[in-house]
Amino acid sequence: MAEIDCGSGRPVVRSAEGARFDRLAITSVFGDPLDLRTWSGAPARLATALNRRGIDVVGIHSGGTRGEHFLLAARQSAIGFGVPSATEAILRGRLARQSAAARIATAARRYGVRHVLHTGTLDLPAVDAASGVRHYVYCDHAWAISLRHRPDIDSYSPRAIRWFDELEREALGCAEHVFTFGRYVRDHLIDHYGLAADRVTAVGCGMGPIRPYYGTKDYANGKLLFVAKHLFQAKGGELVLEAFRIARRARPELTLTIVGNPRARRLVARDPAITFHGHLSFEDLQGLYRDAALLVQPMLNDPWGQVYVEAMVSRTPVLGLDRNGLPEIVEHGRHGFVVDRADPRAIAETVVDAVSDPDRLARMGDSGMRHVLASYSWDRVAARIAAPPVAPANDDLAPLPALSDSPPAALPLPGDGALQSTQAP
Repeated sequence: MAEIDCGSGRPVVRSAEGARFDRLAITSVFGDPLDLRTWSGAPARLATALNRRGIDVVGIHSGGTRGEHFLLAARQSAIGFGVPSATEAILRGRLARQSAAARIATAARRYGVRHVLHTGTLDLPAVDAASGVRHYVYCDHAWAISLRHRPDIDSYSPRAIRWFDELEREALGCAEHVFTFGRYVRDHLIDHYGLAADRVTAVGCGMGPIRPYYGTKDYANGKLLFVAKHLFQAKGGELVLEAFRIARRARPELTLTIVGNPRARRLVARDPAITFHGHLSFEDLQGLYRDAALLVQPMLNDPWGQVYVEAMVSRTPVLGLDRNGLPEIVEHGRHGFVVDRADPRAIAETVVDAVSDPDRLARMGDSGMRHVLASYSWDRVAARIAAPPVAPANDDLAPLPALSDSPPAALPLPGDGALQSTQAP
């Protein structure tokens, strides 16, 4: 099917001449990669941006069923690795990886695809490399880097930690090229896993449909925002609640709005200064971003954090922990506040310091939005991934020509244009 321009409704014809590939499969173990509900919509939005560059994209869901996960967990336990405490522990095992890789090989043959982009490494190593299929990875972290701050690290035995690291090395080693969200992940893959520098490129990410906000903002309103649609504790929810309680001793006018999974409501005490929202429309969420003076989001181990980018494009400075992707996103404090430890008192002190200077918040809000608009869009990511291999691969996040500096007015739904999707058998 022809690609349809989102604005005019007319067919668009582009050429993929000179690109790394003109036809590509994108995979995910977590769901249909062309569904905006999978992995925060990143695979679907990247597929749409690649499609705009004239590249035909199909989607492959490489994950198994719950029943298959149960059987894999039993087999993993039987060979001496204990009972997996989470789905991730099952997916990281060799048996799950082999099953996922076999699904991809079958679907790639059916589609006639010779290039496969994996969103993460859990469906690698590949089983069809000998047949000439080329595999690439787009990832926001790696196993070893996640160990630095994992809140569940005690649930993994030393043997499992070593085993998963060996499997990660195998998975990355079979990739033709690895694309990362951030430079810090690129550097880690080179230093820890020994990947050649010319095989790893930091390409950034895009964002969801949150639009830049140029309207009036009140940075003196004391409105704090925390967003966690799932994993309330891991996203820093408990830290935020305790830090807010401490900060209000110095600034009693502060208020906190929480956007969370309805199941997290029981963790939030009744307080007239706290507003909890469960399910919100996109328009309402966008309004909260725009109304807030500060996003307080001390995520314990999130590798990147699209919530930071969405807040910044709304001219809302962000506050988080000095770990993983946040220092890179805020350029080490230029557009937000970086706290050196996961301690509610330290977070509270930073909140009080932040809201005490509304003019500084305004400057950070303006610079943050400019930084996001200049650095993060799915068209830029697609341009870097699709660039021919002869291009300098290690020039990382240097500007590249893109089709648009901002997301399209609307994203085509899965199945529109040249996007197809399959549940791999």
